[in-house]
Amino acid sequence: MPQSMSPVGDRFSRQQDLVPGHRLAEARISVIGLGAIGRQTALQLAAIGASRLQLVDFDTVSLSNITTQGFAASDVGEAKVRATAQAIGRLDSSIEVETIEERFRPRMRIGESVFCCVDSIAARAAIWRSVSRRCRFWADGRMLGEVIRVLAAADEDAFAAYGGTLFPASQAQRGSCTSRSTIYAAGIAAGLMVHQMTRWLRDVPVDFDTTLNLLAGEYSTQ
Repeated sequence: MPQSMSPVGDRFSRQQDLVPGHRLAEARISVIGLGAIGRQTALQLAAIGASRLQLVDFDTVSLSNITTQGFAASDVGEAKVRATAQAIGRLDSSIEVETIEERFRPRMRIGESVFCCVDSIAARAAIWRSVSRRCRFWADGRMLGEVIRVLAAADEDAFAAYGGTLFPASQAQRGSCTSRSTIYAAGIAAGLMVHQMTRWLRDVPVDFDTTLNLLAGEYSTQ
């Protein structure tokens, strides 16, 4: 088969000006939480060329996760980390995937890039306290219905400002990421998070706070 027709040789040709392949391949990336946003994030990272992924989640796949999180019917009852690792393997069997089937714990070794995809402020705050001094890039995806918020930090100012977004749980909007969720909103949220990482890899300033209200058609960044 000619090289131009080879699925391996041609795989990254359309993104090579947007995604620094060598830097992405060298990155160690942790995805914490494999619900609606986290699973989509892990799959997108695998698709664009991440070579080392760590997946952290304690939960198993339920029937509703087929619709809202993109798991297969055959995954029901399976650990989310294992089901996602299998899906990544089908995308690219060369990707090194570490699966941790438990809640995040401060003692865990994490990658230099962390995607926080949990569904409560308390969990975010606990993870942040543990990893903020150990990672270089941080992305936090939040979603309720069709309202998406992505926070990303890759410099000292953003890391310092992020703590201010961790308001007390009593002030959080009622509900969680799992209470009202769609696969299309999760896919958009994941794409925004992965985009921020590619900006960082290209040495382009990262948007600290991005909000998208799909129903209202409102988009803002800062």
